[in-house]
Amino acid sequence: MSFPTVRMRRLRKTAVLRDMLNQVCLKPSNIIYPIFVDETIKKPVEIESMPDYCRMPINQVAEEGKQALAQGVKGVIIFGIPAKKDEAGTSAFAKDGVVQKAIRELKKAHGDSLVIIGDVCLCEYMSHGHCGVVKDEEVQNDQTLELLGKIAVSQAEAGVDIVAPSAMMDGQVGAIREALDDAGFDQVPIMAYSAKYASAFYGPFREAAESTPRFGDRKSYQMSQGNPEEALREMKLDIAEGADMIMVKPALAYLDIISLAKANFEVPIVAYNVSGEYSLVKAASKKGWVDEKALTNEIITAIKRAGADLIITYHAKDLKSWLNVP
Repeated sequence: MSFPTVRMRRLRKTAVLRDMLNQVCLKPSNIIYPIFVDETIKKPVEIESMPDYCRMPINQVAEEGKQALAQGVKGVIIFGIPAKKDEAGTSAFAKDGVVQKAIRELKKAHGDSLVIIGDVCLCEYMSHGHCGVVKDEEVQNDQTLELLGKIAVSQAEAGVDIVAPSAMMDGQVGAIREALDDAGFDQVPIMAYSAKYASAFYGPFREAAESTPRFGDRKSYQMSQGNPEEALREMKLDIAEGADMIMVKPALAYLDIISLAKANFEVPIVAYNVSGEYSLVKAASKKGWVDEKALTNEIITAIKRAGADLIITYHAKDLKSWLNVP
């Protein structure tokens, strides 16, 4: 059958009908809110390249979690800016490290009502800004694995609910799983940054986390843009090593990879709507060129439609009112 018997507009007649028939439904509980915690500050500091977003002092992180919960957001992911950086990344796994302190503050204030995810990487803690141990300006994969295990265990000891390794070292999930299990944390899940691309969309994050590499780039360990089969291999390897969830980062430019992940694997799929994607929307909306609310909804819906079960996004605290959901 075809027009005029079939009229597709019949099912678009009213807003209520359109909402009833939506196949992709967003909920605040699908959203994860990133928090930058800075050990060196006493009050929030706005991030110039991420309008309306701040680095938070440790003593205000519990309030930030409270605000996320008030918007229906159930999860946060913590990134730390330490007071001290060195080439051994010691602040990353210190008992009194910035992320460990933030985890304890959030747990003390919110208990199990808020899921706390700890980013497991070294770029914010190393003086050179790379994601692992460096020798002769080359990132050393196997030497880095032991440190990543230490970071994950230290976060688990602080009370983290999920660890999220983002360094893109070969074998990192297996090394972290073994370290957690040996330390008695076999119930702590791993959210693996499995398909993390060497992307131009990370610029604002690197300002926020003070993690820009002092030399070279990260293309020797983050993925090339044009190879979807490599993404599938990475995901398969991470799952075999013990990943409970797998992530695609960035999200918007890699919707096809999210879709491939959903079609090929039976674990939850996470997508990271990264800083550059956020800042482009903010910059254009402040110029009056786009409708920020409508554009953000369209982007987050596209990520969800592609197959993401959970979405990490800097728009998190705005979405409940924008989505008009309970």
